[in-house]
Amino acid sequence: MGAFLDKPKTEKHNEGGVGNGLRFGLSSMQGWRVEMEDAHTAIIGLPGLKEWSFFAVFDGHAGAKVSAYCAEQLLDHIIANEDFKGTMDMKQGTEIQPSIEDVKKGIKTGFLNLDERMKGMPEMVSGEDKSGSTAVCVIVSPGHIFFGNCGDSRAVLSKGGKCVIATTDHKPVNPIEKERIQKAGGSVMIQRVNGSLAVSRALGDFEYKNVQGMGPCEQLVSPEPEMIVQNRADDDEFLILACDGIWDVMSNDDLCDFVRSRMKLTSSLEAICNQVVDTCLYKVMYKKINARND
Repeated sequence: MGAFLDKPKTEKHNEGGVGNGLRFGLSSMQGWRVEMEDAHTAIIGLPGLKEWSFFAVFDGHAGAKVSAYCAEQLLDHIIANEDFKGTMDMKQGTEIQPSIEDVKKGIKTGFLNLDERMKGMPEMVSGEDKSGSTAVCVIVSPGHIFFGNCGDSRAVLSKGGKCVIATTDHKPVNPIEKERIQKAGGSVMIQRVNGSLAVSRALGDFEYKNVQGMGPCEQLVSPEPEMIVQNRADDDEFLILACDGIWDVMSNDDLCDFVRSRMKLTSSLEAICNQVVDTCLYKVMYKKINARND
């Protein structure tokens, strides 16, 4: 969402890291947007769970406040809540690592708690800040990959030479999403919530979360993440998390094939991320040029 520049800003922010048998690389670029509203988190080794890792992408809209806050706080809200922590070994007096169900419940509770926390910020209460953000995250444990998605950013898993797992984009035209919106008294026009917002789930966007008598997951825009759990396997290749600026111009299979081919040529994941960002930027530029010529 938002206005576009006449010329894209192509400066990039890159990061990379190694640990827990994983390597990661990331790249972010403002591109055609007037303001940089995206954010990310990449952490190898979680507090109390050194063999676990967390990665997330946040695509902000109507401002950068919510996406930046989510990048700082989402992981803390997930791992600190009681649903995530699981049970105690009363004989040993030590905490047992969270079970699959603990992690799933903990991720959902973390999303909801974070959204409720942001709702109480003075600038949100006053309506001065109306920003929101998608959020897609993965927690990688020694045995599993946990996906949590809220909005239309997306995570995919490639294994055995194929894209086998992909999160679902939460668009207002999706039947389940449309039904919730209409039950909350809203409408879907031009594929948007009340003709305005292009996603049906997001953190923030509190002007769409004021329906009295309905819970947080029943509002026009829901902060509830959709969960996928995948067992880790020897033929796992890579995960990709990206905002819709990537997915709007490359399909799941196309992007996985692109990354897989580049991994045969270089070991630098940051370089591959840069190539993905540049390729998508030029695809958008090509579309704009064609549109002007039509």
